[in-house]
Amino acid sequence: MGSTGKFQPIEPIPADLLQEPLIWFFAEHYRHRDLCARLLSAMQSVVFDEPALREIYRFLDEDLPLHVIDEEDDLFPLLRRRCEPDDQIGKVLGMLSAEHANDMSEAAAVKQIVATALAEQRGLACYKNAVQVIEPFCFQQKRHIAVENAVVLPIARHRLTVEDLDNLARRLAARRGLNDPFADAS
Repeated sequence: MGSTGKFQPIEPIPADLLQEPLIWFFAEHYRHRDLCARLLSAMQSVVFDEPALREIYRFLDEDLPLHVIDEEDDLFPLLRRRCEPDDQIGKVLGMLSAEHANDMSEAAAVKQIVATALAEQRGLACYKNAVQVIEPFCFQQKRHIAVENAVVLPIARHRLTVEDLDNLARRLAARRGLNDPFADAS
């Protein structure tokens, strides 16, 4: 829900932001934090809020896996190629990649609770395992995002070339079925 008390979907990222893919990632991380805030709020309510639960489920089912692919298939490999040994990014990327696998497992558990709540038309607080599943997932997401925002994206800004960033933008767009973000920019 937004400040008006009416349901607001998780804000989509404007497609033109793809022209700045590192800012795109930062915006995507903001959306993940929004998801966590919504989950933590919904976890405390016995009231069935179908639009909110459907939006949470959709994000976990569609947006989170896409984001993991964006990083694992595109951003992280680029950084491994471009970074210098002194950047010491290898261990950080290795840790984040391991966390991605865990994220997907934890997201599946959260999705299961949300799916059950949707099927039974109940709030998440009706399920005694909701807190044990949702809180660790959200804690991990927030910590993961903090590392990416504070370490990975600044190093990427320093090490990736203009060509790297343009190609990254095109891959992000293609993965989402969007046009080349630079097609009309000339």
